[in-house]
Amino acid sequence: MKLNQKLYLYSFLANFAWLKKSYTAKIMLVAFLGTHVPLLTLLLSFVISNSYSLEMAARVMIIALLATLAGTAVTLYALNHLLKPVILTSATLQNYLNSKTLPELPTEFADEAGTLMADTSQTLHKLDELIHYISNYDDLTGLPNRDLFCDRLHEILSKPENNQRLVAVFLLSIDDFTGISHGLEHETTNLLLRAVAQRLSTCIAQTDMLAHLSGDEFALVRMEIYSIESLIKLSQLLLSTLSKPFSVEDNLIHITASIGMTINGINNRNSVDQLLQQAHIALYQAKQQGRSQYQFYSPEINAQLQERLTLENELHGALERNEMLVYYQPLVDLHSGQITGVEALIRWQHPTLGMISPVKFIPIAEANGAIVPIGEWVLRTACAQTRAWQLAGFTPIRISVNLSARQFEQPYLVEVINQILEETELQPSDLELEVTESFLMGNIERSIKTLKKLRELGILLALDDFGTGYSSLSYLKRFPVNILKIDQSFVHDVMSNPDSAAVTNAIIALAKSLRLTITAEGVETQEQLDYLKMQGCEEGQGYYFSRPVPADIIAPMLQKISQQIETIAA
Repeated sequence: MKLNQKLYLYSFLANFAWLKKSYTAKIMLVAFLGTHVPLLTLLLSFVISNSYSLEMAARVMIIALLATLAGTAVTLYALNHLLKPVILTSATLQNYLNSKTLPELPTEFADEAGTLMADTSQTLHKLDELIHYISNYDDLTGLPNRDLFCDRLHEILSKPENNQRLVAVFLLSIDDFTGISHGLEHETTNLLLRAVAQRLSTCIAQTDMLAHLSGDEFALVRMEIYSIESLIKLSQLLLSTLSKPFSVEDNLIHITASIGMTINGINNRNSVDQLLQQAHIALYQAKQQGRSQYQFYSPEINAQLQERLTLENELHGALERNEMLVYYQPLVDLHSGQITGVEALIRWQHPTLGMISPVKFIPIAEANGAIVPIGEWVLRTACAQTRAWQLAGFTPIRISVNLSARQFEQPYLVEVINQILEETELQPSDLELEVTESFLMGNIERSIKTLKKLRELGILLALDDFGTGYSSLSYLKRFPVNILKIDQSFVHDVMSNPDSAAVTNAIIALAKSLRLTITAEGVETQEQLDYLKMQGCEEGQGYYFSRPVPADIIAPMLQKISQQIETIAA
């Protein structure tokens, strides 16, 4: 039977204007007629018959009519309430269509009306989830689409607690995507974009937001910003990740991408549209520079980035061009005033840019890995210079050389250092290697193993910048170090800041209890020197004694010490 044939009564009643818009009115009419037609027929038959008098017939008719009306009213009232599930379901559907408000229909009833309400509620919730997903997520990549990205970014920017936080927006686009897509089938291009989205997802942090805006454009928001350098590293990671070949339907596809970045500064709330516009401008500038480039929008940061890019380019080959220098800063016994050692410090003398601060180029070298050959060269140069001073007859002193995190991670570090000592003929006991607590904590067991191997060679180990990192006593006693170095930030205001003085005193006391040598960095005044001596600090370095200087300036200092010792001995 066809569906419309089952609805013949419903369709018939719908033809009447006063019944057309009310399902309840249709039910009430049928109920009324169903109860009154038989009764009226009976009453009419009773009146026509001559069995009773006219008075009796009238009385019976009135009583029957009143009882019928009362019963009908109760019946219609009950029917109206029994129809509530259908009416409520209809109103809920209409309300969802008008305002997208999800229903709160009961689901505990098991009859047909209860099933209707429960199924309607479940269906609307699933429909709402589907509509939300279709409206807010890209069907190709599964990432948030432009609308959801803009909504979430607006929400982030609108929160009062984020007024003091930097927010970075990245816009990434595949280089020459039009040309690439013309050479591929449509489905292959879609698979490539999906693979790009998956790779980008592996590079981001949990607090980041990645979205697919359109075509080959992807957007990323980062809120956890520790430095401009961290944004550069993220850009490099994204670009290097996408530069690896993609295997799509047995095709090996190579692509590159460009990135435009902008930062919404503290108390400088730009709108979402402004940030995207800035990122687009930066992306355009990046593409103008060639493939696989990144660019900041901010003029100030852009200048910093340009300087960094220049330094990064110039850094390649700087060693081969003999532009790197090693300067030396004396380590002085605070009580005798004698030089006990020198620290080797890298300097970059560029032919056109002049002397470049290590603060600028060391982070770049750390980021691109150039620090490994540079650090090895510094170590070899410093060891050779120290041995040359010894051969010249100067009083033997130790040479202190910094190890970077990248160097410390090298699997053959111990072998390389041992080889350098053999090549330069420097005794291991004359070499001090400085390590920082922060990179030792990255892999503690491996760090301890490496440090023990270095100690077994006879090398002295110094824990640099102590007090600024973890300062974990439980790990300090496990690290086989000989020397603790007090960071210059504490020494700088040890006379004016009680907290710095307290930390300095605690480090000195700790070193003494562990039978470690203590060296204070950044000594610049007589007052600082006197205070450190009074607290029992053994050694210091800083501008008060000497700035870092070339080897030929250190030599007369060492010669003077040797002459003083010879005079005393005579």
